[in-house]
Amino acid sequence: MTEDDSPAEIRRKVCTRLENLARSLPADLRVAVMAAFAISPDARLPLYQDRVSWAARKLNRNPRTARRRIDDGIHHLAQLAAVSDPAPAARPPSWRIAELRAAMALDRDRPEVIQYRRIVAGTDGQTEFDLAVTAPSPSGVEVDLFHGGTLVDRGRAASDRFGFTLVLPRPLARGEAHDFALRLRLPDDTPMRPHLACVLTYPCDLLDLRVRFHRDRLPGTVRLLRKAFQRDIDDVVPPAEEVSVDHAGDCQVRFRDVTAGMAYGLRWDRH
Repeated sequence: MTEDDSPAEIRRKVCTRLENLARSLPADLRVAVMAAFAISPDARLPLYQDRVSWAARKLNRNPRTARRRIDDGIHHLAQLAAVSDPAPAARPPSWRIAELRAAMALDRDRPEVIQYRRIVAGTDGQTEFDLAVTAPSPSGVEVDLFHGGTLVDRGRAASDRFGFTLVLPRPLARGEAHDFALRLRLPDDTPMRPHLACVLTYPCDLLDLRVRFHRDRLPGTVRLLRKAFQRDIDDVVPPAEEVSVDHAGDCQVRFRDVTAGMAYGLRWDRH
């Protein structure tokens, strides 16, 4: 949009942008948001409540359910807009993740994750790399650095997210790679959420995830999270694609060209 655009031109551009983003939504959410923003020709009604009623009839749901679909759709649109808008050319990404490998062990007294990363500096003089870990425990998560620098605990960033900064041994030049490895463990008696999921801040070339289940406590079903919205990780409606577990209790998935801001990983059903 430009300063010279008329109100009609601004509306046209905004509607076009929203319509393009909505194409990536599931069908029910797409119908809901297209009605809420009066983009669908048949839903161009002056009152919002009338547009909600139109969406409810279209979806064969009651208005309350239609409003929930609208709220979910708008939330997903915001996530899509955040990850699809290109960064300005003058500000290249500060990091790229060349490789991230994580192995979760659920066959021992305390669940733990061993994580290895190879990161590549996007600009000269990089000295720090920020990390975030989501955990259900109010006391946080135990993070041990095996190699690759000094880890600084930044404390709670949200109700269930904890921040850390990796201080590198020396500044890196643009294009230079650096490796580090971590172990993450929940405190004793902390319930484990039934998933291993990564939502990365930077683009990633290769993401390799493995989960080892206890052979006497195998999950009912393991499902794949691929370029999912963050809210889909724990959504009551599970992903459709299933992943097999071998006779040793191991499950592995691999992703390439991972999109920053989207969720990738595994979630499983408890018996």
